[in-house]
Amino acid sequence: MTATPNLDRYRALFEPKGIIVAGASSHPGKFGFVAAHNILAHGYRGKVFLTNREGGTILDEQTLRSVDEVPEGAADLVFVCTPPASIPDLLRSCARKGVTAAFVSSAGFGEAGEEGLRAERELADLCAELGILLAGPNGQGIISTPVGLCAQIIAPYPPAGRIAVASQSGGFVQAFLNYARSTGVGVSRAVSAGNSAATSVGDYLEFFAADPATDVSLIYVEGLADGRAFFEKARAAAAKKPIVVLKGGVTAGGARAAASHTGALATNDRVFDGMCRQAGLSRATTVEEAFEIAASFAVHPLPRGRRVFVLTTAGGWGVITADRIAQSRDLELLPLPADLRAAFDAKLPPRWSRNNPADLAGSETRDTVLECLELGVAHADVDAVVLLGVGIQSNLGDLERRGRFYPGHGLERIVEYHERQDTRYASAAVELSRKYDKPVLVATELADTQPGNPGIVKLKELGAFAYPSSHQAATALEHLFRYRRWRDRRAS
Repeated sequence: MTATPNLDRYRALFEPKGIIVAGASSHPGKFGFVAAHNILAHGYRGKVFLTNREGGTILDEQTLRSVDEVPEGAADLVFVCTPPASIPDLLRSCARKGVTAAFVSSAGFGEAGEEGLRAERELADLCAELGILLAGPNGQGIISTPVGLCAQIIAPYPPAGRIAVASQSGGFVQAFLNYARSTGVGVSRAVSAGNSAATSVGDYLEFFAADPATDVSLIYVEGLADGRAFFEKARAAAAKKPIVVLKGGVTAGGARAAASHTGALATNDRVFDGMCRQAGLSRATTVEEAFEIAASFAVHPLPRGRRVFVLTTAGGWGVITADRIAQSRDLELLPLPADLRAAFDAKLPPRWSRNNPADLAGSETRDTVLECLELGVAHADVDAVVLLGVGIQSNLGDLERRGRFYPGHGLERIVEYHERQDTRYASAAVELSRKYDKPVLVATELADTQPGNPGIVKLKELGAFAYPSSHQAATALEHLFRYRRWRDRRAS
C-alpha cells in the first residue's frame, strides 16, 4: 500500500500484519466462532491470535487466555466479539501490544438508548486517547480482498475487484457482496460502519479515494451526525473517484427504523438529494440499482459525451431502448451518421433498419455482429454503445440441446457454433470498449433468466457486467455521463 498519511491511518484496518480475535468461541453459533472461522478460512496471510478466557483450541488453533499473551507488535488489528463492559480494559491491553485499529462487532451501544449512547461516546474517547482507529461498534466486519481478509460475521466473501463498500447496515454490505459474487464484478474493500462512533462513512470515502485498489465507492447511509462534514469529505473524494450512494430513512417510518437500527438520525431527504448533486454523488433508489451503477463505474470508461449508438439483433428490444434513451434528459439517441450507414450497407443486406438503433434484422453471418459493433464503437460521433442480443443464439442452442433429437442430426455442431458466437460477442464488447476507451453496455434479460448462458458466463469471466434490461443499461449510462459532466465542470 502506498505510504500516504490518509492511507497509513487505515493500514491496520484493511491490511493488518496480524489480527487478534477477542472473544473467540468454539460454539459454531456464536459471533466469536464465525469471525475466527472466516478470517482463518479465506486465505488471510497475516498472523491470527484467538483469545478465549477458557483456553483450548478453536479450529485447530491454540487459543490464548488474554491479549497479554500476544507477542508485542505481532498484531495491529483487534476484532472484538466481547460484551460491551469488557471492551475498555481489552482495548487498553491491545494498545500496550501495539494494536492501532479495532473493529467492534458488539452491540448494545448508541442503538440501545441513552445509556448505550453514553458508553459509545466513552468508547470513542478511549480509542482516541489510545491512538486506536475505531470501526463500529455494532458492525458486521471488514473485507479486504488484496490481502485475503474476510474479518466478518456475515457472508459471502466476494471476488476481488475495484468496488469499495462502506455501509451503516451490515445487511447491505452482505447484499452488495452477494451481487458481486453473482455478477463477477468484484470488491476491493468493504466495511460495516455500524454506529460510526469515531469513524464515519465519510472518513472511509477519504480512504477509498486514495486507495490504489479501488476505482469506485459504494455507500449506504441512514443518517449523518454531521452533514456538512460528510458533504465536504464526499465532494473531495468524488473529485478523484465516483461515489454511489443509497440512503435509508427517507420517510418518517424509515427514519424511525434507522434510529432503532444504528441510532442514526435521518437527514431531510430533499437536502440530502441536493447535497448529492452538488457533491457529484450518484444517488440510487434501490439496492439493485446501487450495485449496478457501482459496477458500471468499475468496468466502463466514462463516456466523452451523451451520444448513444444501439446495435441489436432483437428488433423489439431496439425499439424499447430507443424510447428509453429518447426520453432521457441526459442521453441522446445519435442520428445515424451517413458514413456509418454506408459502412453498414456494405456489410448487410437491404433489410437492416438503416437507422439507430441499428437492427440487423436477422442478417447476421459469422462475423457480421463483430464487424458492425467495431464500426459503431470506433466512430468519432459515438460516445457510448448499447449492445442487445448477446445470448440469443446460445438460448436457441439450449433449446436444441434439450430436445429429443440431440445429439444427432448435426445438432452438436450448430449448438457449439451458437455458443461460440455468443462468447465472441461478449469478448468483443469488452475488448472494443478498452480499445476505443468508450463504454459498451451489454443488455439482455438472459442475465437474470439464464445466468449459465455462455455469453453471460463469458462476461462474468471477464469481470464485465450484463444488464438485465436496456432500461437498466440506460440508467447506468446516465450516471456515468452525469458524473463525467460534474467532474468536467468542476475542473473548468
